[in-house]
Amino acid sequence: ENKEEWILLSERAYQIKKVVVIDGQGGRMGKSIIEQLKKGCPEDFPAEIYALGTNSAATQAMMKGGADFGATGENPIIINSQDADLIIGPIGILMANALLGEITPAISVAVGSSKAYKILVPVNRCNHHIVGCQDAPLGEYLRQVCQEAARVLAF
Repeated sequence: ENKEEWILLSERAYQIKKVVVIDGQGGRMGKSIIEQLKKGCPEDFPAEIYALGTNSAATQAMMKGGADFGATGENPIIINSQDADLIIGPIGILMANALLGEITPAISVAVGSSKAYKILVPVNRCNHHIVGCQDAPLGEYLRQVCQEAARVLAF
């Protein structure tokens, strides 16, 4: 075993970015984000995309979008938020009981306290409004999400 090869492999493994996409309901937003990220990533870019759904329909949709890994429910979201480099999702993932009750208090605390850089989509539903956000179609917000992700991940 060549020591130089081992060092090169271990450096590459260390540089892999963990991108967590969290969504609920039908997972359409998360699926679109993952599809756009996959289109924009160079093939050799060391990033792994984790699709974390609050329900199985959301996870399944995001997996169809091209995620590398997928899991469903509160515990996978809590565990994977701890060591994520980037978390992407609707702003409701920071609010207990958002997404029609799919975001538990434990999920919102885990996501909010994660050291990961967070890119949040301003969805004005479920009795909240984000002042200062332009009234743009969802597609425009998703384009901005992917643009910011590319900047943060440097691809």
